[in-house]
Amino acid sequence: MPAIFPADSPATLAQWDSTLMRKGESMKRIEKSSRVLGLRRLSMVQLLIALGLLFFLAPFVEEIQGGALIVSGLLSLVLLSAVLTVASRGRTLTIALLLAIPAVVGRWINHFQPHLVPPAIFLVAGIGLVAFVVVNLLRFVLRASAVDGEVLCASISAYLMLGLIWTMAYWLVEQLTPGAFAFNTATGTKETMEGFNAFYFSFITLSTVGYGDITPVSKVARMLAATEAMTGLLYVAVLIARLVGLYSTTKSS
Repeated sequence: MPAIFPADSPATLAQWDSTLMRKGESMKRIEKSSRVLGLRRLSMVQLLIALGLLFFLAPFVEEIQGGALIVSGLLSLVLLSAVLTVASRGRTLTIALLLAIPAVVGRWINHFQPHLVPPAIFLVAGIGLVAFVVVNLLRFVLRASAVDGEVLCASISAYLMLGLIWTMAYWLVEQLTPGAFAFNTATGTKETMEGFNAFYFSFITLSTVGYGDITPVSKVARMLAATEAMTGLLYVAVLIARLVGLYSTTKSS
């Protein structure tokens, strides 16, 4: 039985051209997706490294000459790395930039000219930016189909950034209502809830350790401390359950 279309007929050639075009478009989409995943994986690692540098270097450099400048640089590095982490889509990138610009610029202006920009400006913007990034990181972790290095980096970064949110929140409360925290220490110097003190209190509260050397006094400060402690407990419980379930499902498949 003769073929409906000869091998060299225009209809057959058109079908081949259409098939090749579809394959070419599919390959381009795969290559683009691979580039996006590679950049996102790199940004996840960069964010985790930036957070590690901030947390481990801040207490050592804060007391030296020019230490505040180094801490401001490390904080800016964390915020900019957080923006790159959520830069896979235009909408999220736009929102992150709108939050990052006042946070980073305000921090540097406050560092050199404190009377021009009060700390509350960059603290509010910083809290909004970090919270936005944490939501996107958790969404990525919960929607992941398998446990890999990228998922683990996102999980750890989200936990550390939760502590960073409350660090800035405690700092903000101290700026708005001085005396919101009591310091039960015998250092002989007047302590304030800024910089490393806020960071230290945030993470011992997030991990529910609570040494008692810093005590929230005002109702807002107590509410924030209680909320952070509950968040820390729920985060660990829910995240471990999610990762274990995801790993078990992947292994059984």
